[in-house]
Amino acid sequence: MASLMETLIATLRDECDAYDGLLSLSRKKTPVIITGDLNELTKITEEEQEYAGRIQNLEKKRVEVTADIANVVNRDVNKLKLKDLIEMLEARPSEQRALIEIHDRLHVSVHELKRVNEQNAELLSSSLEMVQYEITLLQAMKAAPETANYSKGTYTGETMGISRGGFDAKQ
Repeated sequence: MASLMETLIATLRDECDAYDGLLSLSRKKTPVIITGDLNELTKITEEEQEYAGRIQNLEKKRVEVTADIANVVNRDVNKLKLKDLIEMLEARPSEQRALIEIHDRLHVSVHELKRVNEQNAELLSSSLEMVQYEITLLQAMKAAPETANYSKGTYTGETMGISRGGFDAKQ
């Protein structure tokens, strides 16, 4: 059981470090989104994918170790939570303290990551709305008739593509 707890603690520390790295990238992404630097945004997104892969592997390892611990202590793996393990380790204060610190650190990191990602999502949404507005504005300008043309054809409709000429058989 002691080696399983050490493995769990090491895995959770690695997971915390990965979440902290991901949080750092998310914070780095915020000004990049604001400035609209697509090349830098692409680089950051690729780095985030690497962290996400690491976190996924660490999570898989954590689940396996937790399942092994649940078998040893004869508990249902689906109901065994980190808080339960902390309570079970009253006889081992150093491991208990390590799990408490990791639990708190992981909670803070994930909460902050969620907040920063929501902020970045809002910024991206605003940027997309602005791009859509500009596209709509450009399309409207392209389709709008000329109204401030003071040439001799102003009142004849020539500026709008209407001609009073003869019959055109090609149309």
